Amino acid sequence: MAKPDLFRPRQSGHAESPLCPSSGLRSAFRRSTRISVFVQGINAHYMKKLLDIAEQLTTIHVKHCERGKRCLYEGSTPPGGFPHSWNGATYCTSELSILKNNEIHTWDRGYDDDDDDDDDDDDDDDDGNQNTPSTAKAPIMKSPSASHALFGADRGGNLSKPDDNVMMKQILRTHAPDGREVDVRPLLSLAEDILNRAIQHVDFIVKGTQAQIEMEEKGRQANYIVMLEALTYSVDRIACELSYKVLEGSDAHATTTAIFNFLSTHTWDAKLVLSLSAFALNYGEFWLLAQIYSNQLAKSMAIRKQPPSILEYTAPLKPRFEALNGLMRTVMDVTRCVVELKELPSMYISSDVPALATAMTHIPTAVYWTIRSMVACATQITSLSSMGHEYGISTAEVAELSTLTHKLIKIYKNLREQLSFCYKFIEEMKDAEYFQMLLILFDPNVMHLDNMKVLKALIYARDDKLPLMDGFTKRQVGLDVLRRKNVLLLISSLEFSSDELAILEQIYNDSRIHATRLESQYEVVWIPIVDHSLVPLTDEMRTKFETLRSTMPWYSVRDPLLIQKPVIRLIKEVWHFRTKPILVVLDLQGKVVSPNALHMMWIWGSTAFPFTSLREEALWREETWRLELLVDGIDPLILNWIKEGKYIFLYGGEDIEWVRRFAAVARNVASTSRIPLEMVYVGKSSNRDKVKKVTEVINVEKLSYAWQDQAMVWFFWTRLESMLFSEIQLGRADDRDPMMQQIKKLLSYDRAGGWAVLSKGSNIVVNGHCTTVLPALDGYDKWKVKIAEIGFDLAFMEYHDKLHDAARPCCRFEFPTTTSIPENLRCPECHRIMEKYTALLCFHEEQGIPGSLF
Repeated sequence: MAKPDLFRPRQSGHAESPLCPSSGLRSAFRRSTRISVFVQGINAHYMKKLLDIAEQLTTIHVKHCERGKRCLYEGSTPPGGFPHSWNGATYCTSELSILKNNEIHTWDRGYDDDDDDDDDDDDDDDDGNQNTPSTAKAPIMKSPSASHALFGADRGGNLSKPDDNVMMKQILRTHAPDGREVDVRPLLSLAEDILNRAIQHVDFIVKGTQAQIEMEEKGRQANYIVMLEALTYSVDRIACELSYKVLEGSDAHATTTAIFNFLSTHTWDAKLVLSLSAFALNYGEFWLLAQIYSNQLAKSMAIRKQPPSILEYTAPLKPRFEALNGLMRTVMDVTRCVVELKELPSMYISSDVPALATAMTHIPTAVYWTIRSMVACATQITSLSSMGHEYGISTAEVAELSTLTHKLIKIYKNLREQLSFCYKFIEEMKDAEYFQMLLILFDPNVMHLDNMKVLKALIYARDDKLPLMDGFTKRQVGLDVLRRKNVLLLISSLEFSSDELAILEQIYNDSRIHATRLESQYEVVWIPIVDHSLVPLTDEMRTKFETLRSTMPWYSVRDPLLIQKPVIRLIKEVWHFRTKPILVVLDLQGKVVSPNALHMMWIWGSTAFPFTSLREEALWREETWRLELLVDGIDPLILNWIKEGKYIFLYGGEDIEWVRRFAAVARNVASTSRIPLEMVYVGKSSNRDKVKKVTEVINVEKLSYAWQDQAMVWFFWTRLESMLFSEIQLGRADDRDPMMQQIKKLLSYDRAGGWAVLSKGSNIVVNGHCTTVLPALDGYDKWKVKIAEIGFDLAFMEYHDKLHDAARPCCRFEFPTTTSIPENLRCPECHRIMEKYTALLCFHEEQGIPGSLF
């Protein structure tokens, strides 16, 4: 099948081949009818000589330019005249160029040594008529490089011609895609590689800098080669047009339109990439010859194409090279943008999405000006190849390249903005789809063979990376290490309390000691949650993450950015993660058996394995209101006191005066009653700084025993809060279980001031507020008579309860918005439904709101 011509033959008596420059030049020469010539610095004497020279050669108009200025050619002609791309002006190295018999005759520049006073008359001919045609008998001198003058024409065309609206209507009429799709990505990659290497070479010539460019080896791929072979003809034809239309004198718009006509059946992105590939072919050839000039064959070719002499004159050519490089970079930017818009997945975005609709309306204009910019660049390269370094002195052409660059940059920014909106829309659609997939995956009714599908969906789905870091070996591992194991997902932000981490690490390490026990058959994986709007992570965040990860003995996600936004949404919306850590438990099949088992870990440690709701209820059934429930696993000294059957006062608060008075009165009562009494100051759930000061006073004044480690204080209150949260999660927060009523009282007393708990061995005798405990001790004389009858513990409890019934201390609970708040909560004192109030509290402490759960 014959290949179609790229352009139709001109109506000039014979067909012109776009692949043959000489025929195009002959046609151009025959059309010469009018030239306006600026001749530098000549007086009337030289003017008359020029008129004689020009006689009988052709019709010319001779003008006189200012002395000291370079010679300029300018003007335009009607169709059929001298190459009509000479609108605007460009520099030339000769004084005069005359066309006769298809030959260009040039004369060297001359300068007028006479005064400028005669200049005003130099524009007149012998008859006194200004700018009238004259003729000359014969030329004085011929120049072998005279044909260079032809190419000082419209190097890219006037940007304001024709009107944009008319122009785009003309371009749109050429667009008639036949439905064929071209995979332009491989071709674009190849064209970009050629152009980037050429630009790199030019930067090295001009600036002396060189960057490394890497390209993926695609040449060996069979489909890649087949694609190139299928498009070679089109690329070669466009490359020829880009080179030889300049020699014919066609303006940029005409050349660009011709390319659009040839590519009429292709899509917009294919038009652009095919044109870019064609230009890359010419541009790469030009600089390749210049680069390998040392090779003899290349040297012979380069002498023909002129690059060697160009490289010897880099200084005057520097503005042109930089302008070309700048424009080519922008051309590639726009091309990539258009290709990306074409490649947007239709399953996630449709043409009625405003951002895409807006972008598509601008695509034709973007493609037109990008191809036209290629034509302008091709004109420069062809002219440099034809005329060498002498051509590179026009600031007007550099300005035109800059104008095209600015125009393309504006187009690119607009397209890139719309493309960003499209990407954001697609990302949201993909995230929503992924989130729905996660909901189905974690549906309790959906069964899985093992936990790998769930873990891959949560952490990392592909197999190209090892997503986990082993906290023991400090090596990267895959998700297979978790296959068919109970997995505890420790989910937190990078703001992880050091106290919390230390206690959790202790519990974990204790479970590893007895690895064969049933309660040790689980693995912990840290899932760090970061704000994806802060991507990429700052150095500070990255350092904080790596520091936290290095302290953890269990598995950790290697990079927090592996956790995708739909997963974070699931963690927040379904598992109710806010700011404080949670511990989500997955069984062997990846089913969620507890949305947050951290409170179980704080209360019972690894004994709570497998951390299910059934196991939680079973553990609560085994518990009673005893001192071990409050201090188990915190302080072995207290456990020894319990075994010895001593009386023990746990007390807290931040009022140092109350602490002094309470400690003194309690010791006095114990001494008088001759009972073995131990007292332990356990601080307060908040106001850590004040607790430290109270502890220091207690130590100095030796008021009682006090916990020196603030982690112990933190863990004590965290366990109490965990007990309440456990009941809330089990839906039993409002029942009248006596043990839970006492726990709620203690939590309420902590918020309302000082408090004290008295136990005899393991048995808790009194749980009272500061407003009742201290008065009960002060009233010792009123109840001491009963000690002999019923014992110290019962006598004190009886008198305290009378004071308590009279005082009725107010109970209050504070629930941060980061946790679920029970709909109804009864007061542990009066058993009425408590009212809800909204309070705004400010915590300036490093630990923030106390407790890992609230």
